[in-house]
Amino acid sequence: MDYSGYKTLAVSRDGRLLTLTINQPDRHNIVDSAMHRELARIFTDIAMDDDADVVIFTGAGSAFSAGGDIHWMQSCLEKPQGMADIAIEGRRIITSLLDLEKPLICRLNGDAIGLGATLALFCDIIIADETARIADPHVRVGLVAGDGGAIIWPHLIGAARAKAFLMTGDMLSASEAATMGLITKAVPGDQLDAEVERMTGKLLRGAQHAIRWTKLSVNLGLKQTVNAVLDASLGLEVASSLLPAHREGVIAFLEKRQPNFVPKS
Repeated sequence: MDYSGYKTLAVSRDGRLLTLTINQPDRHNIVDSAMHRELARIFTDIAMDDDADVVIFTGAGSAFSAGGDIHWMQSCLEKPQGMADIAIEGRRIITSLLDLEKPLICRLNGDAIGLGATLALFCDIIIADETARIADPHVRVGLVAGDGGAIIWPHLIGAARAKAFLMTGDMLSASEAATMGLITKAVPGDQLDAEVERMTGKLLRGAQHAIRWTKLSVNLGLKQTVNAVLDASLGLEVASSLLPAHREGVIAFLEKRQPNFVPKS
């Protein structure tokens, strides 16, 4: 498999271990239009890579991913359809990620925000630097958490806790996330690579079909939820992108002030 055409994502290989890196460290690995398009096809390419058995997913630099590019959101404000085109790609990202049979380990090296959090939380095993932070603050820019957050957070920690975080956009530490079961484990930063290596070694030495099919079995219920919820939640996110609150949220973010949301917008 040739990954040389990817510009915002980097892929490296060590035997049958593949490492996928979100590779815009100077911008905290924010998801812009180019990266969103690449994320919509990378997991399909990895699925067809017969030379890889286990995948590590991480970020370059100090962040995993700071989420969506606010300037990209600003450009969508002037489009009659808002974020409708983005939603189609968004669906491909989630479904292709979930369809990947190979074990996917998230090496959460730093903050995972918004779509960044969704990408991390849909991985099979999430091992984090304990100083990393996780949040889905869609609502803080007037958007529905529709690109997977409304599915994966309640799936992992239950509806009551998930709604508290998704409806406020509040942030939690990796240590807190591990305690409540949102991620697998949080370790000191100087132990992160050793812990990821320990886990990948176990998986690489295991019976590959048994591991893959166990993953598929566990994910059957999650796939049913994705099929039931994702299209509706993405549609609601697109609808919210057309409302005044989203415009106010974007402008307030760019002006570095608190948004003044219109009631019931």
